[in-house]
Amino acid sequence: MPYAALFIAVRGRVLLYIYGRVWYNGGVRERVKHVRKHLGNGFQIVLVGALTGTFAGVVVTLYTVLAAMAEDFSRGYYAFFRAQPAFIPLLFLALFLGAVVIGGTLRFLPVIRGSGIPQTEGALRGLMRFKWYRALTGMFAASLFTIFMGLSAGAEGPSLMIGGACGCGASDMLRRNALIRRYQITGGACAGLAVAFNAPFTGMMFAFEEGQKRFTPEVFVCAFSSVVFAVLVRNLLYAAFGMDVGAYFTTFSFAAADGTQPVFYAYVLLAALVCALAGVGFYFLVFFAKRLFARLTLWKGVGKMTIPFLLAGAAGLLTAYAMGGGHDFISALGSGSEGVERIFSSPLWATVLIVVIVKLLLTVVNMGAGVPCGAFIPMLAVGAGIGALMSYLCGAMGMDAAYSDALVVICMAAFFTTVVKAPITGVVMTVELTWNYLFLLPAVIGVAVGYLVGELFRTKPIYDRLLDDMLAENRKGEMAQSFAVRCRVTAEGIAAGRAVRDILFPPDVRILRVERGGAHFTPDGNTVLLAGDVLTVEGEEQEGDEVRETLAETLGEEISDETDPR
Repeated sequence: MPYAALFIAVRGRVLLYIYGRVWYNGGVRERVKHVRKHLGNGFQIVLVGALTGTFAGVVVTLYTVLAAMAEDFSRGYYAFFRAQPAFIPLLFLALFLGAVVIGGTLRFLPVIRGSGIPQTEGALRGLMRFKWYRALTGMFAASLFTIFMGLSAGAEGPSLMIGGACGCGASDMLRRNALIRRYQITGGACAGLAVAFNAPFTGMMFAFEEGQKRFTPEVFVCAFSSVVFAVLVRNLLYAAFGMDVGAYFTTFSFAAADGTQPVFYAYVLLAALVCALAGVGFYFLVFFAKRLFARLTLWKGVGKMTIPFLLAGAAGLLTAYAMGGGHDFISALGSGSEGVERIFSSPLWATVLIVVIVKLLLTVVNMGAGVPCGAFIPMLAVGAGIGALMSYLCGAMGMDAAYSDALVVICMAAFFTTVVKAPITGVVMTVELTWNYLFLLPAVIGVAVGYLVGELFRTKPIYDRLLDDMLAENRKGEMAQSFAVRCRVTAEGIAAGRAVRDILFPPDVRILRVERGGAHFTPDGNTVLLAGDVLTVEGEEQEGDEVRETLAETLGEEISDETDPR
């Protein structure tokens, strides 16, 4: 009996081992390889995201500190010229020379035109490329110069481009492929915006909603790790410099207001509607100004820079709120501030109205001329100013003054959403910039009104349209190549085992058919691609694009190719 029991036990262990090996060889080994591959890809993306965030955090923090110093310095010498009018001609001479310098720089470095956000979006979508060190140093120096000269220029848009350039630079130094480069540019861009605003979720939402316009696990991981490390670096450096690490706008207080009162929602609807209509007007004015400036060819385009510079000088002499991005103006609208500094002893509402009109026109002219400066915070300043005017009007209609701060912040988000068409970013921004979520529901309503009015007037996101204009200008005369290729998904490709909706394919690429095991079908977003699948893919590419290269890295290998000039 003991021998029989021993025999049965040994036989059972042997059979269990044999069945286990067969089971492992039959499926589990492939699953283990699959898990290891995706864990390896995820770990790689986390590491490159951390490196990108650290690099961007250091550079963008340095940039924002210098930008704040340049804005303070410009306020000081403009105050001198107001007190000593005899020296004003020297100011305009300096502005004229500054316009020539910036205009000449843009001739040799056109990639830094405007705020830099459209170019960065084009790079992270794989639609255009730039040399990262030229874009970084050029935008860093040129935008600081415009702030120093007293233009209505913010640091947030250039911070996004500088962060994206840092991501591209980290990718080049690590010699990553085209797909990882797009992830790193995305991570660097949202890290740059997060550092500029000290708003990590706003940076991430902007990357998904406005940058990639889609969500994939890899984009989330890279953006998350980049933002976390960038904001940590920013806060450490601020603490080391003895600077305040806190909310971007600290003068707004919502504690005394009751956000459950139905009448307040009526005021929100009215104010958001006015802001949205103003945002639509701003949108069309920008592209009207671009058409006008495109006709100015004085000194091979250098002369057109004199218009925004000289206008900025006149506006800066009128009010200090016309200079810089508008942070001081927005903060002055909060109930916790000392109030808005009046212009020529005018009534408060008249001062705010003048600042709003001047800020709007200066931002339109800057964007139309392509001045390398940020328009992100100036747009928020215009929206906040309109919100303050609406709070005065609603106060006359019976609204409690305790709601004024909330109305200003909601209008700021509504104006931004109308122009940029990024509603989730607008909602998150209202929370992070004030560190208060008491009026989240009214903010959602205000942002929804702004978005719907933009849809009613059929406006595109302003940065998308600016990007389209840049691509059309850069590719003038070039023929697009339509292509149709058959690619096989391999186990090494990032697409194996993923749903189509979770894969970051190049722009304008369509999967027409999937061949699997002798059958074929048309995929949808929920279709999971497997190793061995053969895909028929079509799309378009221009000379210098990385569409085919990125496809090969994503799927695995190309089987056949058929191109056709269109």
